[in-house]
Amino acid sequence: MAIFRMALTVLKALVKRPATRKYPFQPAREFPGTRGSIRVDIAKCVFCGICSKKCPAGAIAVNKDARSWEIDRMRCISCGYCVDVCPKKCLAQDTAYAPCAYSKEKDTFKSA
Repeated sequence: MAIFRMALTVLKALVKRPATRKYPFQPAREFPGTRGSIRVDIAKCVFCGICSKKCPAGAIAVNKDARSWEIDRMRCISCGYCVDVCPKKCLAQDTAYAPCAYSKEKDTFKSA
């Protein structure tokens, strides 16, 4: 009986559309609750470092002396906790995913 069930599953899979999308060619749909990439408004930032201390992945680094804010997009898990704890609300989370990365580089933002 198991062979017939397996054959039925295989036949259904042959006539149905695939469950996945061809991502770079066919972008993913964005839903209202989608957690995408982190965005920073460096003009509002006071470089307190709370986002860096609360980040569970350790993806954010804040240097108060150099007045720089840095995020490692490869380590970020898009949980949004840094956005929640930011006292100045200079961090926001987009609903769009970050573009494909071809190298491991950190995004650095500096205040003037």
